[in-house]
Amino acid sequence: MATTAELFEEPFVADEYIERLVWRTPGGGSRGGPEAFDPKRLLEEFVNHIQELQIMDERIQRKVEKLEQQCQKEAKEFARKVQELQKSNQIKEAADIIQKLHLIAQELPFDRFSEVKSKIASKYHDLECQLIQEFTGAQRRGEISRMREVAAVLLHFKGYSHCVDVYIKQCQEGAYLRNDIFEDAAILCQRVNKQVGDIFSNPETVLAKLIQNVFEIKLQSFVKDQLQECWKSDAEQYLKSLYDLYTRTTNLSSKLMEFNLGTDKQTFLSKLIKSIFISYLESYIEIETGYLKSRSAMILQRYYDSKNHQKRSIGTGGIQDLKERIRQRTNLPLGPSIDTHGETFLSQEVVVNLLQETKQAFERCHRLSDPSDLPRNAFRIFTILVEFLCIEHIDYALETGLAGIPSSDSKNANLYFLDVVHQANTIFHLFDKQFNDHLMPLISSSPKLSECLQKKKEIIEQMEMKLDTGIDRTLNCMIGQMKHILAAEQKKTDFKPEDENNVLIQYTNACVKVCAYVRKQVEKIKNSMDGKNVDTVLMELGVRFHRLIYEHLQQYSYSCMGGMLAICDVAEYRKCAKDFKIPLVLQLFDTLHALCNLLVVNPDNLKQVCSGEQLANLDKNILHSFVQLRADYRSARLARHFS
Repeated sequence: MATTAELFEEPFVADEYIERLVWRTPGGGSRGGPEAFDPKRLLEEFVNHIQELQIMDERIQRKVEKLEQQCQKEAKEFARKVQELQKSNQIKEAADIIQKLHLIAQELPFDRFSEVKSKIASKYHDLECQLIQEFTGAQRRGEISRMREVAAVLLHFKGYSHCVDVYIKQCQEGAYLRNDIFEDAAILCQRVNKQVGDIFSNPETVLAKLIQNVFEIKLQSFVKDQLQECWKSDAEQYLKSLYDLYTRTTNLSSKLMEFNLGTDKQTFLSKLIKSIFISYLESYIEIETGYLKSRSAMILQRYYDSKNHQKRSIGTGGIQDLKERIRQRTNLPLGPSIDTHGETFLSQEVVVNLLQETKQAFERCHRLSDPSDLPRNAFRIFTILVEFLCIEHIDYALETGLAGIPSSDSKNANLYFLDVVHQANTIFHLFDKQFNDHLMPLISSSPKLSECLQKKKEIIEQMEMKLDTGIDRTLNCMIGQMKHILAAEQKKTDFKPEDENNVLIQYTNACVKVCAYVRKQVEKIKNSMDGKNVDTVLMELGVRFHRLIYEHLQQYSYSCMGGMLAICDVAEYRKCAKDFKIPLVLQLFDTLHALCNLLVVNPDNLKQVCSGEQLANLDKNILHSFVQLRADYRSARLARHFS
């Protein structure tokens, strides 16, 4: 076949073609050639060559037919495009004409030109519908340029807004396929934002209308469905859902702020959010405070139930107020003492739960309250915290603790009030931290700030007054316990032994037990308080401790050896006083130790000792009272030296 093709030359001449074929065929030359002429062989070659030419002809014919078909197809497509372009131009031309006619028809009187006006209006409407259908089809096919052309024509028609509506509707088809409608909405708006400028001459208006449609239809319906489920049945879930939905909506709004939506997009988006949540936000604070009260009451009740404790009624009003004033002025226990069995009725777990619930309420309040209502709403939440944490829990524990403090003359009294003090101090710190961290930012620039600070001050002062009362009565009980120890353990013969030469002890048993008891209480006070409160209470205990020992020592008469033993006891008391780390207390016991020297000093040296550094400033009656305790005081020699 290749050989056959080589025989063709341009221009084609049949005789020359046959001549070339003969000369290329062996035996086809003249008689003078290298091979003899062979007609049979030449005939065979002609037959074969004719067959090859027939095959070649068939192939060429098929190729020609294929090219003809392709040419016809391209011609039809070209004709179609030309027709579309012509049609497109006729749309534009028709639109321009009908638009002008429509404007003119508006000026014509109806009674004379009603039929004309009606025909123009009908044609206007038909063309408008045709354009919108064309836009719809172009959008479904993804033909942005065609959409832009049709939108430009429709711009001057009344149906332009309908064109925008169609675009917005079709944009959202298949857009909400994920579980997160807010993320879907954000992705949709980002996609449209990239496209809308290539289609419409006013892209910011179209995008804003899309966002408005998303908010007012899709999001509003979603929010309603989510909140309706728990509107009345589950306040906690309702508040959590409302907070979550509002937060996610505002986060979406923040993402949309990066788009061009016109002049005041902040106001525009805020109005859209408000339109969705206005009915829920109006009733928010009532639901919040109602839930917080019931939840707080449940937390407290669950705690007291776990302790198998029925809360006592503390009471308010006339008699209770009178009792409180009497107790503050006299420090007397009013009513019978209650055995709390060491229970403080303060729970850090309860406190943390109450504070956590209130913290969440403050966060929701901050997010969901109108700025003008925020301080007032925050104050309402704060008053609930005060009611349940400070009054129903802490104040109740203080009242119960006060009622559990035994009288000062009770023997072997268990003093648990310091445990109440310790836990109350810890709770105060947590309460104060929440006040500063979560309430203050919500009220700092409003008149409610002073109101909250005043309420907090009143609560703390009330608590501190009861703590002070309880600590004072506890210190009295401690002194009472020391009195019982001294009364039970101290013997008259301790300081006036029958055998002066046979005293084997360094200090009395009463002194040992009192010091052990005092050291235990000092440690407990240090563990129960912090800061300056420790020093204040220890100083008060130290002063009372000194007064007790001072008065105790004046009950006895002292021999020379007994006086030495008293000095040893006071030296131990002074060591115990060093644990207080309060200079005044140590100074008191130093002076007491110096006074005890008057019990043993030689009568001739009494005046010299009394004029010493530690005793010189003391009242002479005090010095005299100690000298009178000497067993030899009645001797004329001693009286003469001291007079």
